[in-house]
Amino acid sequence: MPQFTTYDGTELSYRIRGEGEPLVVLPGGPMRDAAYLGDLGGLDAHRTLIVLDPRGTGRSAVPADPASYRCDRQVADVEALRAHLGLERIDLLGHSASGNLATLYAAAHPGRIRSLVLVTPGGRAVGVGVTDEEWDKAAEVFAGEPWYPQARAALDALVPDTPPRQAVPVVMPFAYGRWDEAARAHAAGAGEQTNWEAVREFYGDGAFDPEATRAALRALDAPVLVLAGEYDGGPTPAKAGEIAACFPHGEVVVQPAAGHFPWVDDAGDFVRPLAAFLDPGVRTVTVDGVRLAYRVSGPERRGPRSAPPVVLVHGRGESGADWAGIAAELATERRVYAVDLRGHGLSDRPGHYGFGVFRDELAGFLRALGLTGVTVVGHSMGAGAACLLAQREPRLVGRLVLEEPPAFVPLDPPRGPAEPPEEPVALDWAVVGATDAELNDPDPAWREELGEISVPTLIVGGGGSSHLPQAPLAELAELVQDGMFLTIKGGGHLVHTNRPEKFLAALWKFGV
Repeated sequence: MPQFTTYDGTELSYRIRGEGEPLVVLPGGPMRDAAYLGDLGGLDAHRTLIVLDPRGTGRSAVPADPASYRCDRQVADVEALRAHLGLERIDLLGHSASGNLATLYAAAHPGRIRSLVLVTPGGRAVGVGVTDEEWDKAAEVFAGEPWYPQARAALDALVPDTPPRQAVPVVMPFAYGRWDEAARAHAAGAGEQTNWEAVREFYGDGAFDPEATRAALRALDAPVLVLAGEYDGGPTPAKAGEIAACFPHGEVVVQPAAGHFPWVDDAGDFVRPLAAFLDPGVRTVTVDGVRLAYRVSGPERRGPRSAPPVVLVHGRGESGADWAGIAAELATERRVYAVDLRGHGLSDRPGHYGFGVFRDELAGFLRALGLTGVTVVGHSMGAGAACLLAQREPRLVGRLVLEEPPAFVPLDPPRGPAEPPEEPVALDWAVVGATDAELNDPDPAWREELGEISVPTLIVGGGGSSHLPQAPLAELAELVQDGMFLTIKGGGHLVHTNRPEKFLAALWKFGV
């Protein structure tokens, strides 16, 4: 493990795992070996994790002065790590108790923070605490679990002066969204991984000055994400909101059915909002309570005569990132938005899907960004949603391109239930069942109302190499008021991927 020497001569260690831009990670506990963080649910697939072993934990040395375990004094360790890494500014993540440390670092060095992530953070640094009543209410979420009566009795037996070494195992069943085998295995390491003598010093007198910290945070111009677990008692989602409000650019994400270690409860639900937040090329917007990720490129629209924006809508199992090549070319002259629909990419997976749902979500996305009269380019499932949008909301769409869209005639033969593959997939598998059911038996109005589409419409087919019959696609072009059908031979179902030059030429010729 790499090491560096901090301000007082103590040798500190850190772990490096993953790929991408570095993300400095501070473990909680407090004073717990960073091993419990693992790969943070797969976050290392998006960022290189630089995970510090706090002084006196893991492979970091024990300091000569035990008072240096105090939270505010460890700010200098974080700054020494930043300097050692040669980074002008850092993306910083603090979990649990180290949410306090990360907050104090941001207050002391606001110019060194590029972005800040606080995962189920402690709030002492900003004067946000958790009451006994809040803990009780959070614990009651598990009242129906078979382990609850015994665990609750042990929890109620705790007193303020119970030593942390004894209190932590009692609290652990309530610290996860599910007290299952994975949670038990993760919790089992806390005893050996924690420097219990240092825990007392971490919260020592003088460690926190909430009023001064809040004042200092006003100078922080960096974005801040506070991630809370729905079932966590400390902080509760409400208290996480209070913590976020202490930052000029703070926002909250609440992970459903998660506790204090949300990456253990659901790695995907944990990683997606963090990966979106940490990626400077990705933005997010909330539509009907669902957080959608999207990418923007190209010049801002200026003046009524400038070209309208282009919105790219992906197919099933894809994401806005799959449009990267097309978006880059269009962005030379257009403002381009590539959205991740719900259940896909870095967007939320709420579990409710369908063509009508995607249609309404796309409409909400456009309204949230103040976009009207846009050119919508949709592929496959996304083309189906765009088609329905043009029927329902003609004011939002100025021009329509449908690449290999569904024809909205019952499939013959119908698709049977699809079993999810053993390997992880890039979408919520519930999308497959919901959309297959609608393709088997589509709403008759979807096809009957094609004549309501009055905007110029280009339907692109991939020819004989596509798995879709091409005749129904050509028929769609006849059913809309101003439609045309174009075959790009060899395009298959993924025309924009297999024949990007010809696809782009068709878009330009169509007036996109």
